[in-house]
Parts: sequence; C-alpha cells; structure tokens
Amino acid sequence: MNADALKALLEKVKNGQMPVERALGTLKDLPYADLGYAMVDHHRALRSGHPETIFSPGKTVTQIVGIARRLLEKDANIMATRAERPVYEALKSICDSVEYHPAARIVVMNRKPVTPTQTTILVMCAGTSDIPVAEEAAVTAEVMGNRVERLTDVGVAGIHRLLSNREKIEAASVLVVVAGMDGALPSVAAGLTDKPVIAVPTSIGYGASFGGLAALLTMLNSCANGVTVVNIDNGYGAGYAASMINRIANRGTDGR
Repeated sequence: MNADALKALLEKVKNGQMPVERALGTLKDLPYADLGYAMVDHHRALRSGHPETIFSPGKTVTQIVGIARRLLEKDANIMATRAERPVYEALKSICDSVEYHPAARIVVMNRKPVTPTQTTILVMCAGTSDIPVAEEAAVTAEVMGNRVERLTDVGVAGIHRLLSNREKIEAASVLVVVAGMDGALPSVAAGLTDKPVIAVPTSIGYGASFGGLAALLTMLNSCANGVTVVNIDNGYGAGYAASMINRIANRGTDGR
C-alpha cells in the first residue's frame, strides 16, 4: 500500500464509507506479513519508493510464489531478480500481468504505467559477455520509472567505439558502467563526463580475474572522480542506485 492508497483508506473511514473493522483488516498486515519462511515488507514502497524485490536464488519456487502472492495484494511493479524460466512460469499462475526479461533474469509482476523521468540513465557495458549484468541494471531502472539508454560492447580494447558515442554520454544524468576483465571502462567513462558514474564489476574474465575481484579492485582504485562501485555482478544494486540519483535530478519536473 502506497501513501496515496493509505490516505484514501483513511478518508473512507473518516467519511463513513468504510467500517473501522474493515479498515483494520486491510491494515493488519502492515508493516509486514509473517509467512514463516519470510517477513514480507509491506512498507518498503512507503519508505524507499519501490516495493520489496524478491531475490530468487536460494528460494524454492513455492516460496517465491508465496512471497509474490502477498506482495501482489498491496503493490505493483514487483520484481523477482535472478529468476529462471520455471519461476516465471509459476508466477504466471498467480498474476495476469507478468513479464520475463531473460537476458536480465528478471520477472516483473503487475506492472503499472509510470511516466518516465525527463533525464536519462545510460547503461553501458564493456563486452557482449557483460550484457546480462547490464540488462539487470537497465530493466531495474526502467521498472522504477526511469528513461534508460543502452550502449553495448564499448570496452577500452577498442576505445574509438566509446568515443564515437560522446553525445549519449554527455546527455545522460547518471551512468552505469559494467565491465569484467581488467575493469577499466568506468575510469575512462568518468573522465569524459561530469555526471555520477556507478561502476559494476562482473565475474567475466580469465583465471587471473578471480571471478571479478580484479575488476572490482580496479574500480575501487579508480583515479577518475565521481566513481562509485557496487558489488560484483550487482546490476540490480546499480540500477536501483542510479534510479535514486536520477529521481533527485527530476524533482520539481515530474512531481516525484
């Protein structure tokens, strides 16, 4: 239940349109519902602007469906991340509006139209192998109501590919830069813009990349200004952070 829905509920009680007992029944699961295996947070959207996201790995399909069912009672634009197709197929049985983004491995349920932000988040990745993490960031930001541009395979091994897209870089309000291997792309991108850069190391690379640790350390040691680093393969976290920054840039222009 978002702030507008809560306000409308209180108005109905005040005007005698709804009995107090019924209103209490509606509110009984606030701020969370205890399912035994999960505490479903119904106040997440009120606190942070977006409902709780279901992280799928480690959960059974039955648990994911149970959590989603409770969230759907009160929220829209619900995401299940790192979700494989069996999760998507199961969620289709409890919700008519279900989208699956296979590259991002994200299921979106009960998606409601959101007016996109005036400003743009640019999600770029160094190589084609980094696309799954980049798509996780891009889809996350889109579901949260942001205008998103994508730029793929612009790693530093062929830096002319990046430089030929200077207009997109300069037009963005926030950049999410995804890279594995040596993880150098965020430093180069940050040197080309005065906008915040969120760097995402990926686990892509040969043996000495240590599953993304080499890229992570490169990004943490970046000499470029304005680079913030999230965890290895954490496209969701990068997309969420970019959305928060972009929302601030849009305050006063879209009513957010």
